[in-house]
Amino acid sequence: QVQLVESGGGLVQPGGSLRLSCVASGSIFSINAMEWYRQAPGKERELVAGSTSDGSTNYADFVKGRFTISRDNAKNTVFLQMNSLKPEDTAVYYCRIDFSLSTIWGVKNDINAWGKGTLVTVSS
Repeated sequence: QVQLVESGGGLVQPGGSLRLSCVASGSIFSINAMEWYRQAPGKERELVAGSTSDGSTNYADFVKGRFTISRDNAKNTVFLQMNSLKPEDTAVYYCRIDFSLSTIWGVKNDINAWGKGTLVTVSS
């Protein structure tokens, strides 16, 4: 099985910064995409940023210039550096990966997994 564990959330004042981390562990053969989503109370889950294995990244318009996604492939870890935080950034942030799974029958592709989330609260 595969597990994703997020960390780094907390309470921060407007204009402050946080760095989220997500570590994937288990029978992972390779990871393609690593992404961060968020879900605010009463709203749908939305994509914040994504990173593919070839190094390309993409960001939602509402975080461009403020958030940076990065990854450590050797450690199956993805980060989200969040700067200039705003109250509207308050949400539970989730990590998601698309990966290939190692099984006793071989490699199974196009699998995805989610973390349980970490709460980010931006408030004075």
